[in-house]
Amino acid sequence: MTHLPSRAANTPPAAPPTPAPPVPAAAPSSPGKVVAAAFIGTALEWYDFFLFGTTAAIVFAPLFFPSGDPVASTVSAFLSFSAAFIARPIGALIFGHVGDKYGRRGALVATVMIMGAASTLMGLLPTYGTAGVVAPVLLTLLRAVQGVATGGEWGGATLMAIEYAPAKRRGLYAALVQLGSPVGTLLSTGAITLVALLPKDDFMAWGWRLPFIASIVLVAVALWLRWNVAETPEFQELKASDGTKKVPVVELFRQYKAKLAIGVCTYLVGNAGFFILTTFMISYVTRVLGLPSTVILTAMTVGAVAQMVMTVLAGRLADRFGAARVGIIGYSIFISLAFPIFWLVDSRDPGLIVLAMVLAFGPCAITYAIIGALIDRLFPAEVKYTGMGLSANLSAVVAGFMPALATVFLTFSGNASWGPASLLVVIGLISLGGAIATSKVRAA
Repeated sequence: MTHLPSRAANTPPAAPPTPAPPVPAAAPSSPGKVVAAAFIGTALEWYDFFLFGTTAAIVFAPLFFPSGDPVASTVSAFLSFSAAFIARPIGALIFGHVGDKYGRRGALVATVMIMGAASTLMGLLPTYGTAGVVAPVLLTLLRAVQGVATGGEWGGATLMAIEYAPAKRRGLYAALVQLGSPVGTLLSTGAITLVALLPKDDFMAWGWRLPFIASIVLVAVALWLRWNVAETPEFQELKASDGTKKVPVVELFRQYKAKLAIGVCTYLVGNAGFFILTTFMISYVTRVLGLPSTVILTAMTVGAVAQMVMTVLAGRLADRFGAARVGIIGYSIFISLAFPIFWLVDSRDPGLIVLAMVLAFGPCAITYAIIGALIDRLFPAEVKYTGMGLSANLSAVVAGFMPALATVFLTFSGNASWGPASLLVVIGLISLGGAIATSKVRAA
């Protein structure tokens, strides 16, 4: 009997399935859009962060840390202020891990949300007169939460701008992110100056709360901007090549401890020096010199404008002459102006106090403008978020105690300004050494 071949025997074998095309990486955002998102987010985060420093001596000392001794009350408020600086390295570790392992963008979205929530809640807190010891405890806890958010902010925002920047404009792009600091100062001091125009009883009862509560609206804008920015091309390449590290901070401490130490020293002026010239200076002018708070707040507002101008100029100079060279000059200027700034403030003349703040925030801003481009060269991409964040925020631990330490120096000097001015010089010398060391390190 003849058997017909089966259909299966005559059917050609099925072709192997066509592999799916690779999913393309997200299209990069324009550098301008990225810088705008980094700058605005940083400005609004610093607005929230500086609000506490601006109001520490004026509001929080009497309302949350009442004492028969004004010095003790002020020091207590400054110690609460320090809680954020202790928490900042924790934020740098958490968000540095996220940023180096999973992406810069997600970490920066989270920092904005956390900062906004903490600041808004501060504006709703009961005072010591209403809640007793619970009030300063809650205030200090929220201040620590602010610190965690801030610890993850600067390194990521600066890194995102630098990784999107054209090769010859990294100094300028990094400096533009630093504009967030003077703009944050301008917004916070401006807001407090505005509500301070209320009758004193109204200001102390409810007026001071308004700038804190407004944070929720401002942070929503920053959140929207960052949500719509794509991940940096440099991190996308790192991820595609499987170059991320399992635990970036372990790699950092294993391979780059010396560079981290250099980064911490280099950043010290940007943290410690700044808070002596702002938070401590407000206390010095109002408590020791006996001048109205509006005098120093107005001077700081003008100084913040000078800082903005100098920040852009210093960024351009860094691209032309190198961040290290410009930084060394900037730290030298900072050291030379430490005593003259306090001499001008001691005059009690509002015009000369404005000049002092222009000198403090203007020429001295050179050191802050170039710090991102300077520290960026210390670390490779796989640990850069963590390395930059810890450089800034380990120095911030020291900086957090600077207003209280400057107050102690002032007491030892018999309320003479040479005490805190000397402290500024020491800080400047440490950072100058860091900048010189950075200039001798080969870029990672």
